[in-house]
Amino acid sequence: MRLLIVEDEPDLLASLARSTRDEGYAVDTAADGEEGLYKALQSDYDAIVLDVMLPGIDGWEILRRLRIQRRTPVLMLTARDTPRDRVRGLDGGADDYVAKPFDLDELHARLRALIRRASGHPSGRVEIGSVVLETAARTVARDGQLVALTAREYALFEYLALHRGQLVTRTALYEHLFDEDDATLSNLLDVHVSNLRRKLGAEIIATRRGHGYCIEDPGTTP
Repeated sequence: MRLLIVEDEPDLLASLARSTRDEGYAVDTAADGEEGLYKALQSDYDAIVLDVMLPGIDGWEILRRLRIQRRTPVLMLTARDTPRDRVRGLDGGADDYVAKPFDLDELHARLRALIRRASGHPSGRVEIGSVVLETAARTVARDGQLVALTAREYALFEYLALHRGQLVTRTALYEHLFDEDDATLSNLLDVHVSNLRRKLGAEIIATRRGHGYCIEDPGTTP
């Protein structure tokens, strides 16, 4: 999953980027409103963490302009925590609102919940035959036994599982799994898919040659 964090306080921005990358997200950052708005409109993020008080364009205006074009889940992050501010954020199109100071574990849990709801899996549990994905615990089990996945393997499987029944193009996978600073070889996806098939079963991920990958819905045919 790929996030955008828009925050003008350098230490907090660095801390948020580091902690969310440790959680397995690809992360882009912006330190002012203009950069944040540009990136939010140009890329297809799974969620955006948006500060309110920003230089250039404030978070309220970014949210207003974003909602004209995109439905990306937005978590507002701000020191302004009056009921009036919370109502303004939620009525303006924000999906959640967290006040500073905040607990990182809670922030991560709220982000996971936003992404699950946006993908249509609010429970966080996805069953694919004998394979079970638990997004809250970030675990994958096969036949009741936990399977050790690398962070990138988990991110790839989670994205495909949350979009089960949909063809996911290679371009979309690169956009959602790698951040703007990633330098990667074009065959990296093939390597990760091969590893997932070896660990979870050869039939778990279908290839649509020349297009991308898919985890089939029950009863569908390739």
